Amino acid sequence: MNSHNDIQSPGPSGTQHRRIYTVSELTLKIKDLLEESFPFIWINGEISNFKVPASGHFYFTLKDAAAQINGVMFRNQNRTLIFDLEDGMNITGLGRISVYEPRGTYQIIFEYLEPKGTGAIQLAFEQLKKRLLEEGLFDEAHKSPLPFLPKKISIITSPSGAVVHDILKIINRRFPNLEIEIIPVKVQGDGAEHEIVSAIEILNFRSNSDLAILARGGGSLEDFHAFNSEIVARAIFASDIPIISAVGHETDFCIADFVADLRAPTPSAAAELAVPLKQDLLSRISELSRHLTLGFVRNLEYSRNRVQEMSNRLVHPRRKIEDLRLKTDDLMTRLFKTFRNTVVQRHEGVKWQTERLFANNPWVRAKNLKDKLDLRHNNLINYMEIFINKKRFSLREVMAGLHALSPKATLSRGYSITRTIPDAAVVRDPQKVTIGQDLEVTVAKGSLICRVKGK
Repeated sequence: MNSHNDIQSPGPSGTQHRRIYTVSELTLKIKDLLEESFPFIWINGEISNFKVPASGHFYFTLKDAAAQINGVMFRNQNRTLIFDLEDGMNITGLGRISVYEPRGTYQIIFEYLEPKGTGAIQLAFEQLKKRLLEEGLFDEAHKSPLPFLPKKISIITSPSGAVVHDILKIINRRFPNLEIEIIPVKVQGDGAEHEIVSAIEILNFRSNSDLAILARGGGSLEDFHAFNSEIVARAIFASDIPIISAVGHETDFCIADFVADLRAPTPSAAAELAVPLKQDLLSRISELSRHLTLGFVRNLEYSRNRVQEMSNRLVHPRRKIEDLRLKTDDLMTRLFKTFRNTVVQRHEGVKWQTERLFANNPWVRAKNLKDKLDLRHNNLINYMEIFINKKRFSLREVMAGLHALSPKATLSRGYSITRTIPDAAVVRDPQKVTIGQDLEVTVAKGSLICRVKGK
C-alpha cells in the first residue's frame, strides 16, 4: 500500500490532503492482504469451544500457550473426516486465512484436519470403539450362541481371495457335503462397507442360513476400514443370524470382532469353530448307539425277569375271591364289635353325664346353699352375742374403775369441793378468799352456800 494514497503533504495554504477509508474499505484491503499473503498454510493447535450448529459447519477456536485464532470447517469438507473433533484435541490442519467482514475478525477456513501424534484412522477406531462400548453393542448379553451343527453356512468375503478357499477347504474336510453359500463383497476400498451391510441385510431377509462368517485376510489398519465402520458394526449387531468375525490375523482387531457373536483369530479358525468334525460325531453316534442297544437289551431282560416274577406271585382269581370274602367277614365282625363297644361306651358316658347333671340340679343346689346360709346366719348371731357379752363385761370393769376414780365417789367418802362465787374457781388456798366472801361447797348429795367468817 503506497503511503501517498493515505496522507498527502501539506499544500501552500498549510492544509493537507487526507485519504479517508471507510470501515468496509479498510477491512477489504486487510482481507485481500491476508488472503494473498497466506493462501494455504499448515497450522497446529488445540481445539476449544467446539460447536456444530444446525448448518452442520464446524466452528472452534485453535489455540496454543500464547495465542488463539478462530477456525471453521464447512460441511462439505468435514464430511470426509473419519474421526470426531472434540475440545482439548491437538490437531494439524491445512487451511486458508480469511477475514469475516461483518465482525472484522480473521479466521482460518480448514480444508483438511488430522490428529496430532495419533493417526486419523487409529483415532477414529478408538472413538468408535468407545462410543459403541458405551451403547452396549459389545455386551455378552446381546450375543447369540452358535448352532452346534448348522445346516447352511453363509460366507461373506471376497470371492477372489485365498480366504474363501481356506474356509471351504477346512469345512469340507471337517464336515463334507455341508451346504455352503458364498456372498461376494468387497473387503476394502470405496463402497466395501455398504456391500458388507447389504450382504448381512440380504442374509437376514432370506433367513435361510444358520450361521454367517464375515472374513478377510490380513492387512494394515487402512485395509480394515470397512470392518471398522459404524454401519457394519450396527448391521452385525442387528443381525438375527449368528455371525463369526474372522478378519486378519490373530493379532489384528477390528470393531466387527467386538460386535460379532464370536471372534475367530483367523478365517481358518472360524471354519473350525463353525462346524464340528463329522468323524467325531459319527464315532460319538456309534458309541451312543452301542450304549443304547446294550441298555435296551438289559432293560428287556429285566422286564422279562420282572414279568416272570410277577407271574409266579399271581394266584387264581377264585382263591383271591375266597380270601377277600373271608377278609370281608372278619372285617364285618370286627366292625359290629367295634360298633357295639362304641354304643356301650357312649351309653355309659350318657349315664354318667346324667348323674352329674342331676347331682348339679339347681333346686338341690339351691337347698344346699340355703342350709349353708342358715347355718352361717345362726353362727354369726351366736358369735355376735358372745362378742357383745365379752365387750359388756369389759365395759363394766372399765366403768367400775372410772367410778372409783370419779370425784363423786370421793365426795361420798366425806370429802367436799369449795368454789368461789360467781367465777366457780376451786379454793385450794385460804389466802385466795376474803372474809365475808360467798363460797359454794359441794358435797356428795348436794351443795351449800357459805360465807367466810374467819381464816
